[in-house]
Amino acid sequence: MLFIPTKRNLLASAFTALFAISASPALAHNHSAKSADKAPFTIDHLAHMANAGNITVSPDGSVTAYTVSKPRNLKAGDDNGSPDTHLFVIRTVNGIQGEPVQFIGTQGSVSALTFSGDGQHIFFKSKRDGDENTSLYSIALAGGEATKRFEYDTSIGDYAVSDDGNTLYFVARPKDETPDLSKKGFAAYAYEEDVRLASLWQVALNEKDAQATVLLDGGHVSNFELSNDGKHITAAVAPTNLVDDSLMRRDLVILETATGKVKQHIDIPGKLGAFEFSDDDKHLAFLAGTDVHDTATGVLFIAKTNSNEFTRLTPDTLQHIQDIDWYNGDILAVAHRGVETELVVYDTKGNEKTILPTPDDIAVRAADIGGTGSSKVIRFIADSPKHPREVFAVTANGTEKLSHHNVWLDGVKLAEQTTFSYEARDGRNIEGLLITPHGDVPKGGWPLILTVHGGPEAHFSDGWITRYSNPGQFGATQGYAVYYPNYRGSTGRGVAFAKEHQNDYAGKEFNDLVDGVDALVKAGIVNRDRVGITGGSYGGYASMWGATAQSEHFAASVAFVGISNQVSKFGTSDIPNEMHLVHSLKWPWEDNWMNLMKRSPLYHVGKSTTPTLILHGEKDTRVHPSQSMELFRSMKVRTQTPVRLVFYPNEGHGNRKAASQYDYALRLMRWMNTYLAADASRTDAMPEFDLDIESLLNGDDEEKSDD
Repeated sequence: MLFIPTKRNLLASAFTALFAISASPALAHNHSAKSADKAPFTIDHLAHMANAGNITVSPDGSVTAYTVSKPRNLKAGDDNGSPDTHLFVIRTVNGIQGEPVQFIGTQGSVSALTFSGDGQHIFFKSKRDGDENTSLYSIALAGGEATKRFEYDTSIGDYAVSDDGNTLYFVARPKDETPDLSKKGFAAYAYEEDVRLASLWQVALNEKDAQATVLLDGGHVSNFELSNDGKHITAAVAPTNLVDDSLMRRDLVILETATGKVKQHIDIPGKLGAFEFSDDDKHLAFLAGTDVHDTATGVLFIAKTNSNEFTRLTPDTLQHIQDIDWYNGDILAVAHRGVETELVVYDTKGNEKTILPTPDDIAVRAADIGGTGSSKVIRFIADSPKHPREVFAVTANGTEKLSHHNVWLDGVKLAEQTTFSYEARDGRNIEGLLITPHGDVPKGGWPLILTVHGGPEAHFSDGWITRYSNPGQFGATQGYAVYYPNYRGSTGRGVAFAKEHQNDYAGKEFNDLVDGVDALVKAGIVNRDRVGITGGSYGGYASMWGATAQSEHFAASVAFVGISNQVSKFGTSDIPNEMHLVHSLKWPWEDNWMNLMKRSPLYHVGKSTTPTLILHGEKDTRVHPSQSMELFRSMKVRTQTPVRLVFYPNEGHGNRKAASQYDYALRLMRWMNTYLAADASRTDAMPEFDLDIESLLNGDDEEKSDD
């Protein structure tokens, strides 16, 4: 295999691999005294990570508002729960950026920020004490307390406020008028028969006791955009409220705000992403799949707002566009290209006009534009291998970092993160990101945790990639190399690359994973006998496949919300049409039953020797918990291989609450430490189930360090 040079690549070529290992700054043992005094990154640090998001810029461009998400810190005495989101504001005065000021910081959720037309207030959604549902609030930039502006019978979804502040448009479902008899034991329900569809409503915002009226019903409205002149709305509408329809059958309709009359209907060819009116309201830019079999929404489209027709602007570009906004008649796109990202400006014909300068070491996630004409300003959210998501500005001199919510990381010694590319067995170039421990490579190589993303229509960008289920930094602290491959089927390299996994479950896509391990072994970076695999969702499928069909390659597996049986997955998932249209390309009954079984980890359980930890949210509707139960039961009955199944109550397709995330990270590393140890055997007894959480919360730390 060859090692393909890429930006910030670890190795130059296969012929110089061994030399590069000893000479590369990424792998050299070069700690200064200051660095040596820093604490290594541990699981406990996850509770301190702050992530900026939901960025919006005022109409005159002088104020940037955004949220900061902070996990609940159980060791500090916080209650268990999902991360809290706080409102922050940055002002620009005479061209000078001010410091971020926290406006709202109570425990709970603040979301969906937008400025009033005069730029003097910020609207947001929240559910506060006394609220029955998520409601609309506003807060004045001049200061003071937030004020509830409107509460509906059910929680408000997407919303917009007219520039004059008089009219609120919002998405909501009608209230369920069925008497609640659950306390008497009558809690039966019909699966997938909740026919309450979300409609688009309007209400006079400043009139006391004003009644909301329907502006658009017939179909399920998910989100919408209000035109700049306030005369039209573009809404995304699916035929039902089923998740499958929201993924595969949403179209765009353009209607008059005065009458609710639908003027245009744009038949979206595949999945639908973000959409935006142009400044003059004559065009609509949107992100979508290029056809019904496209796995993602990374292609830029444009349509005239007086027509049902549209044009694909970037169908063949080797990228995935994450976000868009209009920029003086052009379109600003946040383009992910491989593991790198760019801010690209396109004209309305799809020509790439310019790439705005951004630092090489950040990954841009979302952008927003404020101001008018020549005074337009660009603010964006980005992260890097050295910090989670922060706020940045595009300036005349390049890029300026405006927020610093993770300064605590200055006192933490972070492991090096580099790009590592290799050739798969069929010659296809695959790239990924490698995090390695401090110090020289040990004799025989580091133990490896191969971390596989879900989807597979997703990708890792060269930013901050450590979280409770992705062990990057805390895995390196405990002495592991952690590799994040963007195997074929991943986004970020164009539509064709993302489609290469189709009708080939667990085929070339997962061969790429084994080939990546082989490449790391041949480079002398990792120890072939000490390789673990982990991932969630489709990454959980990969971890189950690695523990069964490819068991000889993996000494440990930690599989999260994974797929063990492609046949029963079809019958228990909430996305059967998506499975068919963008993954298998066949229905199970189309001469496909046995093929699906052979592409299922369950079929290969009998040859598993890989100790496997299986974890799943009890309320997962995407991948039913029975998928984990099937694998667990079969491994228990058919093998002597260590296997454990852990359920998380009140969690779904991914853990959201602090306690579940902390528990998960501890179990992940304990399993790897047990079976990837230098003297470990695949038949070693499983670690005790008890984590002694009480002692850990009181300050005891069981994490080991490579220092």
